[in-house]
Formats: sequence, structure tokens, C-alpha cells
Amino acid sequence: MKRQRNAGSQSGFTLIEALVALLVLSIGLLGVAAMQLKALQGAHAAYQRSIASLAAQDAQERLWARMAEVGGRVCPSWSDAKDFGGEESWHDTWEGYLPGLVLAAVTPPGSPNEECEFDISVQWSDSRFGEEVDPVFQYTVRLPGVQP
Repeated sequence: MKRQRNAGSQSGFTLIEALVALLVLSIGLLGVAAMQLKALQGAHAAYQRSIASLAAQDAQERLWARMAEVGGRVCPSWSDAKDFGGEESWHDTWEGYLPGLVLAAVTPPGSPNEECEFDISVQWSDSRFGEEVDPVFQYTVRLPGVQP
């Protein structure tokens, strides 16, 4: 003899399944949104590092221009490069791209007998995503053709 199932005993089961599926889907979408935010933060940080690299290369080219002016026999100083814009002009040029930009710290060689090698530091403030971080980009350059 066949038993008949009570039709009313399963009436709410599909509604519970739908609610659980909706919960799982919404948790997954929140995870995707968090990954998207992290990807945007990483892309912005990479953009700022590339701008810092360009700013350091610009400082290097200003030193080269100063060296060319003095005939390539003397290792130039960053303060002497003011004829080519120097610190203030360099800062004004790059501040629009890197918020909170600090003037480049260009460390000259220790003595006249050393090679003409400079350490260039570019630092900026990055508080766009709520983190108070001050990234620093270090760049070392050796100017060619200088006789100690």
C-alpha cells in the first residue's frame, strides 16, 4: 500500500533554500568587492612609485645638465643645479603628481676623490586609503666622465 505524503509538510523548504543561496551569493559578492578595492589600492601605489621613479630620474637629469655646464670635470651639487630649476622648481614640477612630496634628498659624494655618485630619495605622503604611510623611493646614480 502506498503512502501519500502530506503536501503541506514541504511548503517552506524551497523558501529556506532560496534564502541560504542568497546569503551565500551576497557573501561571495562582498569578497569580490574587497578584492576589487585591494586591486585599486595596489594600482594606485604602483602609479605613485612610477611617478617617484620619474621624479628621481628628473633630478638625475638636472645634475647631468649642471655637470655639462661646468664641462664635465667637476661633480655638481644639487644646490648648484638651481640654475636648472634646482630644488624649488623640481618640487613644483612633481608636487602635483605626488601629494605631500618632500624635497628630494640628494646626497653628494663624501669627498672630492670619490666617484660622482648620488643617492636620491623621493618621499611623499599617502593617506588616500586611510593609512598614514610615507613611502620613500631610493635611487642611486653615478654621473659618467667625472675625473676625481
